[in-house]
Amino acid sequence: MCICVDCRWVDQCQAYHAVERQHGVPHLNTHPTFSPDQPRIHVQVMDLPEGAVGVEWDVRGCGSFALEHGRWQRLRPEQVVPT
Repeated sequence: MCICVDCRWVDQCQAYHAVERQHGVPHLNTHPTFSPDQPRIHVQVMDLPEGAVGVEWDVRGCGSFALEHGRWQRLRPEQVVPT
C-alpha cells in the first residue's frame, strides 16, 4: 500500500502525482508544488489473465513523509482509499 494516503503532503506531492499518473486515476492536484525528499517508489510487475501484464506503483518510503492519518480520505470522502 502507498504510504501517501496517510501523508500530510499527499495532495501537494510531485511523487504521488506521478503514481496517480501511472495508475490512470484523477489527480488530487493538477499542479503539485511539493518536491519530496528521497521518495522510494516500489514497482511491481504482475501477470494478469490472458497473458496480460499489470504494473503496480506505490510509494513505500519517503524522507518527507509526515503522518496525518486519513489525509487522502478527507480529500476524497466519497471514494474508496486506494490500496
